[in-house]
Amino acid sequence: MFELRVKGRFSAAHMLRGYRGKCARLHGHNWEVEVAVEAEGLSEAGMVIDFGELKGMLGEVLDELDHKLLNDIPPFDRLNPTSENIAKWIFDRMKEKLSGFEGVRVSSVTVRESEGVAASYRE
Repeated sequence: MFELRVKGRFSAAHMLRGYRGKCARLHGHNWEVEVAVEAEGLSEAGMVIDFGELKGMLGEVLDELDHKLLNDIPPFDRLNPTSENIAKWIFDRMKEKLSGFEGVRVSSVTVRESEGVAASYRE
C-alpha cells in the first residue's frame, strides 16, 4: 500500500454552538489541513497521483472555507463547525474530487486549528 500526504492552510472564523467556554464566542484560526491518500498500485509513471494535482484539489476545497465565517456556509450553518466536523467535510469533498482516479482513495484528513491540537477523520 502506498500513501501520499499533502498539506494546505486556510483562515476562517467560527463559533461553537452548544458549547460553554471561550470558543462559543466568535474567534478565528489559521487552520492547517493534511490529507492522506492511498493506493495499492502505481501508475505507469510510478505514481499514486501527481503531488501538484492532489495539492490543487485540496486548494480548491480549502478555498470554499478560506476567509469565511464558517457558521454562515453550508453545512456549517446547521452543523457545528468543530474541527471534527470540518475534517469529515474536507474528507468527503476530497473523496468526490478523487472519484475519477481509479484505485486512489482518501485515507484520512487531519485538521489543526492551533499548535498541539488536531482532529482526524477516516472511514
